[in-house]
Amino acid sequence: MPVRGIERVRRGYRVAVSKIAGSTTEQAVYEILSQVGAMANQMVPMDTSTLVNSQYAPQIEQEHGKTTGSIGYTAEYAAAVHDAPGTLRGQPRDPNDPSRGDFWDPNAEPGFLTKGGDEVQPAVPAILKRHYRV
Repeated sequence: MPVRGIERVRRGYRVAVSKIAGSTTEQAVYEILSQVGAMANQMVPMDTSTLVNSQYAPQIEQEHGKTTGSIGYTAEYAAAVHDAPGTLRGQPRDPNDPSRGDFWDPNAEPGFLTKGGDEVQPAVPAILKRHYRV
């Protein structure tokens, strides 16, 4: 006795796999990176807001069945500030001009982008479950 509907099942399987490998994964990665960016922006040291405003939207790439993404800052000095030890934290920028504020705002953190990722990491399984409806 022949099995009926096998082609419909195969077609449905191919559509589901294609959706998971494509748009669903892309949306999940985008959401994760967006949350990392939001957390990082809370820890960015600010003077003129140039650095915080230079954050670019998550960039998603799909190649050879892999989905990867990145987020970061375009300001030339972003890497230097990210890698700075933060030892000047709380010291005045210009002792002769108190209106310039202090180095490293109270919420600022060295390694702000890495720490933003660390903050979001516990939420990643829930984000993936929501996108893949597991």
